[in-house]
Amino acid sequence: MEALWVSIGLVTLAEIGDKTQLLSLLLAARYRRPVPIILGILVATAVNHALAAALGSWITGAVGPQALRWVLGLSFIGMAAWMMVPDRLEAMAGGVERFGVLGTTLVAFFLAEMGDKTQVATVALAAKYSSYAAVVSGTTAGMMIANVPAVLLGERVARFVPVRLVHLIAAAIFAAMGIVALVGG
Repeated sequence: MEALWVSIGLVTLAEIGDKTQLLSLLLAARYRRPVPIILGILVATAVNHALAAALGSWITGAVGPQALRWVLGLSFIGMAAWMMVPDRLEAMAGGVERFGVLGTTLVAFFLAEMGDKTQVATVALAAKYSSYAAVVSGTTAGMMIANVPAVLLGERVARFVPVRLVHLIAAAIFAAMGIVALVGG
């Protein structure tokens, strides 16, 4: 149960102000069709995070406990530092519009999530916890908690959310998890 709740909390915080959340806002503004956008985000996230968690689970079996402790500790501390770097959306999936709103969202969101903070966090969480299903469910739920309001409410919400404060909180949590892992927790 801890894996589920930690995954939900960390990914929800990490996603606020992230490039994929900006993509959600952009898709919502562009298409004004929330249902296919939300479904595209859900499917893209579930597939992406299932693959990321599989990598994290593989890492757990591939390295010894001492090496894993260092990999996890340094990964979480690295995530804490990365949380302090603001995201911006570099490119929009302009060439995939022939797939409709759902297809465009699915492709754009899946590609935008590659190498993203939340994907890397999913790898680390799956390596830390032995519950693959809880991590994938939690990280996917965290993405939906952060992105569905962005799709439904758009920029009205974005103006009132203190993104910098949320990133500081997420960075502190990642740093604490990294220190605990390094100390031997």
